[in-house]
Amino acid sequence: MKALTLREIAEAVSGKLTGGEDMIIDGITTDSRKGGRGMLFVAIKGERFDGNDFAVEFLQSGDAVIVERAMEAPDGKAVVTVDDTKKALRDLAKYYREQFPIPAVGVTGSVGKTSTKDMIASVLSQRFNTLKTQGNFNNEIGLPLTVFNLTQAHDIAVLEMGMNNAGEISRLTAIAQPCTAVITNIGTAHIGNLGSQQNILKAKLEILEKLEPNGLVVLNADDKILWSLKGRLPHSVIYYGIENLKADVVATDIILGNDKSRFKVDVGGGACCFEVNEIGQHHIYNALAAIIVGINFKMKVADIINGVAAFETGSMRQSISKVGGVTVIDDCYNASAASMASAIKVLSQLGGANRTIAVLGDMLEQGSFAEREHRSVGGAVAEHGIDLLVTVGKDAKYIADEADVKGVKDIMSFDTNAQAAKYLAGTVRPPDTVLFKASRGMHFEEISEALKAHITTGGVE
Repeated sequence: MKALTLREIAEAVSGKLTGGEDMIIDGITTDSRKGGRGMLFVAIKGERFDGNDFAVEFLQSGDAVIVERAMEAPDGKAVVTVDDTKKALRDLAKYYREQFPIPAVGVTGSVGKTSTKDMIASVLSQRFNTLKTQGNFNNEIGLPLTVFNLTQAHDIAVLEMGMNNAGEISRLTAIAQPCTAVITNIGTAHIGNLGSQQNILKAKLEILEKLEPNGLVVLNADDKILWSLKGRLPHSVIYYGIENLKADVVATDIILGNDKSRFKVDVGGGACCFEVNEIGQHHIYNALAAIIVGINFKMKVADIINGVAAFETGSMRQSISKVGGVTVIDDCYNASAASMASAIKVLSQLGGANRTIAVLGDMLEQGSFAEREHRSVGGAVAEHGIDLLVTVGKDAKYIADEADVKGVKDIMSFDTNAQAAKYLAGTVRPPDTVLFKASRGMHFEEISEALKAHITTGGVE
């Protein structure tokens, strides 16, 4: 992080400063346990903890705090008092971002934004020193913390923007100030909060608010809602797709293997071959967006090809492993109907002639749409011929019910992860292929890890 004076910080957040205004800050955290010389703690009030309660303790090791409550500054320490620490964090991140006149790529969407962000960063890093959002640090706390990692050494940033409600991406894009915006799709994640896919679209389009007129917008042409925007946006728009042949960039000659995917794209009038070392058609969509971004930044085709090939998925995001002859697909990070269907398709593809087992849990934040969305997943289980369906959770029972109606014969439903783990320990055998997929709040990694432990300790023959 580039060092700032506390005077600069107080001015950026419109706060009242008590203590040394010339103090140098070169680290910012929202975790009171991460003290140290030059560290500033922003005391955020969360659902379970109020950071303001830990400000005094932080100052025993750290140098300064931003708080909502008036407090004395100990000798050699500093306090900045504000009305709203969350807003202060955003304002400070915006100020800090403005110190770096480098381009930024903003990425949002209902499904696949993290893997698309990682793919774009993988491509850009072949030529540029690239800062990217780590993991899913894509909200009003995570994005500022990512921005504070910018240094003079960076050439470009790839910043992911997530949301649960309208207005959130507006506040994030004010910080990120992207010159290129990528929207992966408009699904049904958080539809319980927003009420309709059109409202989700409006919320996602907030990413364009700070885009210059000559900025680039990259959209998925196979998403009907995004395709409906064609010709309606005041920006340069490039569409990518697989099924929609009217897209500007189309993947052809697709080969979906059991360990990688291959496809071709027309670049500069010639067909170029690309290879993704991950399975699943959804990664081809990620690659298409990254190819467009790479071309826009005038990268060599060879470097773009290498960047696509170097891409790797993150933890719990469709990580595939072999454990004692059992293939395990961990996709426990998040879930929507679209990502569920995509994961089920990968399970069917990877399993081949072997028994396929889908362990599926609740998709959260679906509101009044919960039954409809979960039933659509049950239809996907039947469509792809999954051999055994195991569900966990109240709403996941709709998946089981719809799969039963559609003809899936082997179905088990449980209320808890422990029940499902016990059942799977007595059921899974080599060479089964097992998928674990649910919203993050379901903590499905508990089931996956329990099964792996059972297998590795000799419980499976």
